[in-house]
Amino acid sequence: MKNSTFYKVLKLLRPYGFWIFLSLFLSLFSVAVSLLIPILVGSAIDFMLGAGRVDFPSILKILAAIGVSVGTAALAQYGTALCNNHISFRVVFDLREKAFSKIQSLPLSFLDRCPAGDIISRMITDVDVFSDGLLLGFSQLFTGVLTIIGTLIFMLAFNWKIAIIVVLLTPLSFFLAKFIAGRTFSLFQKQTVARGEQTSFVEEIITHQKTVSAFGAEEESIRKFDALNDKLEKVSLRALFYSSMVNPSTRLVNALVYACVCLAGALSVLANPAFTIGSLSCLLNYASQYAKPFNEISGVVAEFQNALACAERLFTFLSEPEESSDRSLPELCDVRGEVLFDRVSFSYTKDRRLIENLEFKASPGQKIAIVGPTGCGKTTLINLLLRFYDIDSGSILIDNTPIDRVTRRSLRQNFGMVLQDTWLKSGTIRENLFMGNSKATEEEMLDAAKKTKAHSFIKRLPKGYDTVIGEEGGILSEGQKQLLSITRVMLLSPPILILDEATSSIDVRTEMQVQKAFDALMRGRTSFIVAHRLSTIQEADCILVMQKGKIVEKGTHEELLKQKGFYYTLYYSQFA
Repeated sequence: MKNSTFYKVLKLLRPYGFWIFLSLFLSLFSVAVSLLIPILVGSAIDFMLGAGRVDFPSILKILAAIGVSVGTAALAQYGTALCNNHISFRVVFDLREKAFSKIQSLPLSFLDRCPAGDIISRMITDVDVFSDGLLLGFSQLFTGVLTIIGTLIFMLAFNWKIAIIVVLLTPLSFFLAKFIAGRTFSLFQKQTVARGEQTSFVEEIITHQKTVSAFGAEEESIRKFDALNDKLEKVSLRALFYSSMVNPSTRLVNALVYACVCLAGALSVLANPAFTIGSLSCLLNYASQYAKPFNEISGVVAEFQNALACAERLFTFLSEPEESSDRSLPELCDVRGEVLFDRVSFSYTKDRRLIENLEFKASPGQKIAIVGPTGCGKTTLINLLLRFYDIDSGSILIDNTPIDRVTRRSLRQNFGMVLQDTWLKSGTIRENLFMGNSKATEEEMLDAAKKTKAHSFIKRLPKGYDTVIGEEGGILSEGQKQLLSITRVMLLSPPILILDEATSSIDVRTEMQVQKAFDALMRGRTSFIVAHRLSTIQEADCILVMQKGKIVEKGTHEELLKQKGFYYTLYYSQFA
């Protein structure tokens, strides 16, 4: 799994090949210049051995060369950092854009079963952690590897025997790093999952804080949060403990390498007069430069393990199956409003059948009411009609055209929907009303607001239609938010209407006024009305009475009352 994730990361980097090449070139140049500095320092030391034997002119030239080398290396490192930053943040930009686009193309079934907080955690926190690991890796990994190779070459050139000692001890550092890193990846995986669970819980509690307070569930929520927090703490501590072992372990090996170079170099100076103090100083500098990248890379390994664990969660999300493509299908145009359910069967889970062999027909302009107890499948019918879910068998036709043979976008453009749970975005009242029909005029918007009686309360707001409301409506009451949703649909003026408990949050007097506006809006349009308050659907042309996923009764209000069946019981139970 880790290898496949790594290959996917490499695939993400492919479009930025030029910047990677430039980063590698600058890193190579920086390392090459840095490796010249120990030689210059060693030469300077050889020019100052013994009293009265200091060659100041030569030393000054060497110091100038060292200054130029340091400045050039610093500029190259700065350029490398700019390239790495560009690569890292462009990849993050691409990932978040892909993730957000993915949300738009995922089936509703996935969004129903996956907590919103977990998706947010993957898009925000996991991408940030991945960015930090990627940036750190680009900044230190290339330079570190090049430094190790370069120092080995120079040490072999100076004294191959001492270089062999370094090469023989080097695998110890790699072995320790790999041994520890192999155990940290699974821990970082658990950490990202625990973090996603915590984010999901926090998002859920913040969204429904009023409900939590109303039921006095604050202490229980705190206990659940503490349990999730403890879980995250334990996993994080274990992951950080094991990952932090990499650096001191490699430092121990590197200190051993440095000590062996010191001992072997000192013996070489004593045994070989041609091997000067300057040469020994140069070798010690190379040994130090050789050891430093291992310490940096060991830190990168821990960060990179964490980044890969986060990337794996993100790639898992991006690989979720999308809704089937419908781009090659024709669009649904010039809708009259005839709707036919032909032997439709559907279930959310295979082991529990919800709707079986459902049949009914709605003629253009009819008002169809759907009633029944909770869980009988009323809202499911709406989900199937809009293709939020695809049916298991049978067919649904609009104007004799199966809805699965036209694009979803064109299908949904012919529906106007007002739900019991309103949805408003952050922005002005005007922006929310124009969301369904951006081509409408100001006069049309005002006319729709007046019909729904929303105009009066909007004018009382601080800035009227330019008042900015927060997420989910902010300071507006449930009734006011529902009036805005109704106005938005009125402005859209679609051929087919769906009203799912559309007036449930409005007082009786306002409901009567809005009902008149609905009657005008529904005139000549096919309308589906889902309602628990049966008094609101008495004027429907046809009432479908559902029970356990089946239509058990069908007819007008008067006809169903005369039958004294299930509808009769439902209707009079509201006045008992």
